Amino acid sequence: MIACYARGAGFGHLTRVRAALHTLGREGEPVTLVSDSPFAARLVPEWPVVPSLSGVDADEVWIDAFPAGIHGELRVPDGRFRVVHLARLLRWPVYERLLPAVPPRIDTTYICEPLTRAQEEYLRSVSGEVTTLELVDPPATADEDADADAVGWLVVHSGPDEEIRELVAYAADMAAAEGVRPRFTLVAPRVPDGLLVPVVHRDVHPAWPLGAHADRIVTAGGFNAVRQFAPWRERHRIMPFPRRLDDQFARAARVRAEAAG
Repeated sequence: MIACYARGAGFGHLTRVRAALHTLGREGEPVTLVSDSPFAARLVPEWPVVPSLSGVDADEVWIDAFPAGIHGELRVPDGRFRVVHLARLLRWPVYERLLPAVPPRIDTTYICEPLTRAQEEYLRSVSGEVTTLELVDPPATADEDADADAVGWLVVHSGPDEEIRELVAYAADMAAAEGVRPRFTLVAPRVPDGLLVPVVHRDVHPAWPLGAHADRIVTAGGFNAVRQFAPWRERHRIMPFPRRLDDQFARAARVRAEAAG
């Protein structure tokens, strides 16, 4: 059984773990989730959710994004578990200050996107094995792809509301500058007040199947949004937001550099 540490308020950690299980051919194995995401019951209703690793009967512990926990608080007992880390880009100078004096013990680190040199060097120093892993999402169901032909311009974000408003405004400004009046489809948990243009709201997950049918895609700079909409990079516009530990600006800059190169 896998005990998965995936703390964070949004969809990101849960989406990444599901993709990793699918990519590694381990779907269907029992998973207990250590998470505070309000979306856990919706995305992975089959996984029990617990507040900590204490008392969990597992063979493996998977740690998503933060090798020592989101606050540097995570301690995995020696010898009881095989420890797997799913690594994404962090604001390493900020996170490094949270690391405990006793380094975490990791058996295998999967690097899921390019990291800074300092972050990768640290993970190599505490991991028995480090390898890259290109994540592949589980196949979407027919319902997730329904009404795809009516997408128009697609705006995707799980919140907060102010950021959803900013993304919709960004899309509206682009449309005005280009002299077009597209249909706007907003994929989000809710429609916040104060949007500048009318939207068709869809509360669906995952949203990536709609990318194939969208004339334009607008998202923040989160790991999964950048990864999942990569097949339609020429239509994808990224508006990064500041995060305490996730470096959306560096990720967006990397995508721009890759496109220019």
